[in-house]
Amino acid sequence: MKGFFSNLKGDAFGGLTAGIVALPLALAFGVSSGLGPTAGLYGAIFISFFAAFFGGTNTQISGPTAPMTAVSMVVIAGIIAANDGSVEKALPAILTVFLLSGLMQIGLGAIGLGKYIRYIPYPVVSGFMTAIGVIILLTQILPSFGYYPKEDAEFVAQFKPEAEEVILENILKEEAAEDILVLEDFKETISRAEKITQDDILQESQTLAAKEASGALGAIKVLPRVMRNINWLELLLAIGTIIIIYGFKRITRAVPSTLVSLIVMSGIAYGFGLDYRPIEEIPSGLPIPKWEIFTGFSLASITPYIFTALTLALLGAIDSLLTSVVADNMTKTKHKPNKELVGQGIGNSIAALFGGIPGAGATIRTVVNINSGGKTKLSGMIAGLVLFIVMIGLAPVASKIPAAVLAGILITVGIGVMDYKGLKAIPSLPRDIKVGPVKLSSEVLVMLIVLVLSTFWNLVYAVGIGLVIASLMFMKKIGDLTAERSDVKSLKEEAWKDEKGFPTKLKEEVFIKHLKGPLFFGSTSDFQQLAAQIPDTSSVVIMRLDRMQYMDQSGLYAMEEMIMDLQQKGIKVLFVGLLNQPRYMMERIDIIPDLVPSTYIFEDFDSCIAYLGNIVEDTVSSISFDED
Repeated sequence: MKGFFSNLKGDAFGGLTAGIVALPLALAFGVSSGLGPTAGLYGAIFISFFAAFFGGTNTQISGPTAPMTAVSMVVIAGIIAANDGSVEKALPAILTVFLLSGLMQIGLGAIGLGKYIRYIPYPVVSGFMTAIGVIILLTQILPSFGYYPKEDAEFVAQFKPEAEEVILENILKEEAAEDILVLEDFKETISRAEKITQDDILQESQTLAAKEASGALGAIKVLPRVMRNINWLELLLAIGTIIIIYGFKRITRAVPSTLVSLIVMSGIAYGFGLDYRPIEEIPSGLPIPKWEIFTGFSLASITPYIFTALTLALLGAIDSLLTSVVADNMTKTKHKPNKELVGQGIGNSIAALFGGIPGAGATIRTVVNINSGGKTKLSGMIAGLVLFIVMIGLAPVASKIPAAVLAGILITVGIGVMDYKGLKAIPSLPRDIKVGPVKLSSEVLVMLIVLVLSTFWNLVYAVGIGLVIASLMFMKKIGDLTAERSDVKSLKEEAWKDEKGFPTKLKEEVFIKHLKGPLFFGSTSDFQQLAAQIPDTSSVVIMRLDRMQYMDQSGLYAMEEMIMDLQQKGIKVLFVGLLNQPRYMMERIDIIPDLVPSTYIFEDFDSCIAYLGNIVEDTVSSISFDED
């Protein structure tokens, strides 16, 4: 415990400052996620405290972040839609995903995968981060303009016919689940349908309207309606928030500009008695565990969410470890990646049990902590305690914050999270692939694919597709590069130094082939032409393998085919300088000794020539071999 209190004053100030910075963001991310400000606050409290206590980066401040919230928002919206638009019904499944994600992070750290996260290709990360910014900007257009789809009566009315169909379909599903068979009439169905009220239809229509307007694509669809239904007060509150955030930074950075904008704009709205829309009420009591997560818990119930949970876990791991690297650079220390993943996983798991949204290491909050004097894990724990005290003591006050102010804060977060470094590099990157008539950089192509798919389709699948494409392109590049350096196709090549005195009487019947570099999938197409290139007058082929360090499965089978083709022509194959890895591979499928006996394998060229010289008859054309 001595290390915890070695920098008490600095950690206290760093944690206090980081907690204050985290407050408006936690509330904003909670609202953006769809679970409300309380979920964001709970996530910030538990993740900050426990990730700091158990983690491997002393100065890291953790909590809900833009990338994690954007993915969570998609997960939450999808599960709510699958549960008749009811947050209450969907909450156990949502929190189960978050809990699984945390447990998976613990597993990733426990098996030591933390050090491999850094190998995620930059174009994938760049495209994803820019997409997060675009999604946040588009989705916050609606609340910043004071537009809420559920409250637009004309828009909601469009979904009334579909709502009636959905309700009837749900009745039929219920009857099927209850084993009620419809044989001659629909008496039971009609009886249940008669109980449907206009309020039920309105509620379902509102759910469908909200679903239609959700996400980046949904925001674009309803943009014309938004522009016709602007709430000017809400818009002015959002614009004022954005102006203060950027303007106050020009005056001083000693005080967080997001906190200043939150206090000033909320004070104006509340103080002048303006008719604004507040955020949801934040409970002032102690957090209560959501034990309903474990109600009906089974492998079948969690299977559909495993891939989604894994994506959240990996994203949180990347987000956290990138922030850890920033912290290392600032403090000249070295974080423990696997321990950090375990800490993040514990924090996310506990947050999920209390209804909090998942999070990760937060770069801005970590930098604020370090600059304010934080040096040990105590600073992150204090940041969590500060948020807890705010929730207990100031929840009624925080509940008066205008929703438009949080939308304005999130718009600045969306602008800031985009990868401008990657976007600026687009014109200067080499254009190494051709897509139709257009030449593009492969890195740019991956980034754009991830950006577009993440923004308008699915964040989870976009990252997976981006990783696959980036990996395939990397394999092709390495294959092409290695194939250029791996000489397996040239017939006319210079003799090596130990071949200068090659006996003249053997030159007509002995062909020497040099293999330089690995024999793998990138070079097999050239290698496969070797048998056809060898002159028919040859009786022996000497394969110089001194510089063939590696052979993969593709190269192995190419070698087998070549040897078999040569043997069908009556040509013997000798190996010289065969290295351990290629030999091991060839022994696995019996190329050695079935096709190339051990007597045909030589450590050096001189011993091979001595072997040939001993068995050559007086005439050049009568070479024979000892089969023993």
